[in-house]
Amino acid sequence: MKRLILSALTASLLAAGAAAHAQTLSIGFADPLSSLDPQLNNHAGDRSVDLHFWDLLVENKANRLQPGLAESWKNLDPRTWEFKLRKDVKWHDGKPFTADDVIFSYQRARNVPGSVATFAGYLRTVESVTAKDPHTLVIKTNIPNPDLPLNLASVHIVSKHVGEKAATDDYNAGRAVIGTGPYKFVSYTPGDRVVMTRNDAYWDGKPYWEKVNYRYINNAAARTAALLAGDVDVIDKVSVSDLARLKQSSNITVFPYDGLRVMLLQPSFNPAQSPYLTDNAGNPLPKNPLLDQRVRQALSIAINRKAITDRILQDTATEANQWMPKGTYGYNPEIKNIAFDAAQAKKLLADAGFPEGFKLTMHVPNDRYPQGPETAQAVAQFWTRIGVKTQVEVVPWSVYSGRANKNEYAMSMLAWGNGTGEASYALVNVLATVDKAKGLGASNWGHYSNPAVDKALAESTAEFDTARREAILRASAKVVSDDAGIIPLFHYRNVWAAKKGLKVTPMTSDRTAAMMVTRDGK
Repeated sequence: MKRLILSALTASLLAAGAAAHAQTLSIGFADPLSSLDPQLNNHAGDRSVDLHFWDLLVENKANRLQPGLAESWKNLDPRTWEFKLRKDVKWHDGKPFTADDVIFSYQRARNVPGSVATFAGYLRTVESVTAKDPHTLVIKTNIPNPDLPLNLASVHIVSKHVGEKAATDDYNAGRAVIGTGPYKFVSYTPGDRVVMTRNDAYWDGKPYWEKVNYRYINNAAARTAALLAGDVDVIDKVSVSDLARLKQSSNITVFPYDGLRVMLLQPSFNPAQSPYLTDNAGNPLPKNPLLDQRVRQALSIAINRKAITDRILQDTATEANQWMPKGTYGYNPEIKNIAFDAAQAKKLLADAGFPEGFKLTMHVPNDRYPQGPETAQAVAQFWTRIGVKTQVEVVPWSVYSGRANKNEYAMSMLAWGNGTGEASYALVNVLATVDKAKGLGASNWGHYSNPAVDKALAESTAEFDTARREAILRASAKVVSDDAGIIPLFHYRNVWAAKKGLKVTPMTSDRTAAMMVTRDGK
């Protein structure tokens, strides 16, 4: 009898332990995390972590604007917006959320020391932010901007009472991670993991998981191994080489979704001599050949994109001829796929004064983009075949992002997320003439500048008519395509994998967050 009682008790304890463990979600994520400061860098890894601790005034989910910390918003006139804020929101330390927090946040986000990918571009049209009362916010813009709510859906709100006394180091130490979001900070080990616990008082309802263990595993094979071993429950950015094995596993479910992220190359428009652009003897070139449109066009048509998507990405990407994927707002259907034509590429090089080509070094991060280094090596081979003898240098993201941001590389690689689901997001950050004071060109690493593109951005920003605005954006895509201002390669599909019984549903772009994961059937 005692043995039966003990067995029953043991079984009960084991069941309780299993239930407790079942409420802990462990995620293996690929994108490096630069900081817990939600306004420091507009990087994918940072943005994914930020979603757990911080909220936005307006939410952009599945490319639809939804209420966030603001319950509603409206135009009072073309340059004035009124936002009604929620009255039931508290910070993790129990203090109430008010309009003053939003005012402080938008002031701070414009100029965070040490930022290499600023959020200021989203606030470029904001002239003033004032509080009519603690829960009514009035924002005036310097020009009419129909996309202001969409712009604000990318800038996280931090608390004034904590943030005005805090620097980025305080956020990284956890002292300043006092948000309004669904999870509270427990610990952060740089380069390893973030641990968080459920915010039971969250204004949008109690989160599903009690505890989240958010682990940085940059190596794709290691992420797969961790999932198969049961060390993590979910992984993102599944490697193409592991996809078939995971699909065949009886204990794993794969969740592929068409994505917005585009892989593109950014030629440098720096007129100065570069050690990464030389003649065939290794001597510096007197002039940057990438400034010549014919050279950029030659490099673009020398790439066999179908071969890259078929052989390297293996059905996890589609060919790109512009920065937006098919069917999105601003995608131009008149732009055709970029034909692979090595003979024409050689002719263009000769016409530009480089019949024997030249030497080029391309830089890519080794810990950031799925199949990024492999793609770069393939591109290098295509370019070498037309006479542009290309070497690939692979560097850590921590080094790469800072140097690319300073336009030090001759050719850089960027996988741009198109996170707002429409074309102006890249216009502001990737294609606009770099202007730090206005928050433009934060990820325009090659310093591309085209007056027609800048004009299109200004016109589209002020255009309230949806059809006319899309026409402007489509025209800007044609301008960039004809100019070969960037070299688009492919659009990623977003692929997650999870233990059997779990379900992953995307939230925004290719972010990875605990709020995306539930038990199947929930």
